[in-house]
Amino acid sequence: MRDQEREDNERHPIPIGKMILGIIILTLLFSCIYIINAGQRGVLITLGNPSEEVITEGLHFKVPFIQKIVKMDIKTQKDEVEATSASKDLQTVNAKIAVNYHLEANSAPRIYREVGVSYVDRILSPAIQESTKAATAQYTAEELITKREQVRETIKQLLIDKMSIRGIVVEDVLITNFDFSVSFNEAIEKKVTAEQNALAAKNKLAQVEYEALQRVTQAEGEAKAIAIQAKAITSQGGKEYVQLQAIQKWQGILPQVVATGNMPFIGNINLANSSN
Repeated sequence: MRDQEREDNERHPIPIGKMILGIIILTLLFSCIYIINAGQRGVLITLGNPSEEVITEGLHFKVPFIQKIVKMDIKTQKDEVEATSASKDLQTVNAKIAVNYHLEANSAPRIYREVGVSYVDRILSPAIQESTKAATAQYTAEELITKREQVRETIKQLLIDKMSIRGIVVEDVLITNFDFSVSFNEAIEKKVTAEQNALAAKNKLAQVEYEALQRVTQAEGEAKAIAIQAKAITSQGGKEYVQLQAIQKWQGILPQVVATGNMPFIGNINLANSSN
């Protein structure tokens, strides 16, 4: 059976013209079909004229050799640029700004018609640099550091105002780096060091004052205690009371060397005996 088929094929070969025609038909069929993926929008161009219709995700058809499709990405994208500007106090500022953005879906045909597919290089990156320069000029170099979040919001708002009319949605702006001249960095370092030394001296002074206050308080307490003791002694008979307290604490041991005068306690005792 197979031999018979082979013989039939050899007797009746497929014409080359039919093969070419089949290839052409398949090529035309596939060239009529195109697919727009998720996160994309299509711009249909007919003989060089972009259509205003927005082509959404899915399977679509076009006329071969007459129409072509340009796909525009509407997902969130990132553009990072470096901008050199001047602060309010005329310090040179080198900034690196990252911007998250996406194309407004319905604006894809207009963006292609007005700018083309190179919209990042043509309008977005220059707008980021311009907005950064305009924002940094509103702050001193020191404020660019201390008010970083406020500076970021200023750049973001300026960029939103510029890009919204072009069909580009600015999602967020991030300041990834602020750098200044060597002289300014050295001045900031000296200022920080001086502030740290002043704070340390202030803390030391506060400690000294606290310790002095403690000593005053302690002295006042001791003075009050002495006054109270003196008052108590006076109320108990003065000198006689002190002598009595000493006798009560005496253990009966006399000193081996005694200066001229009465022995402690004994002189008083003798006086007492002589009076008897």
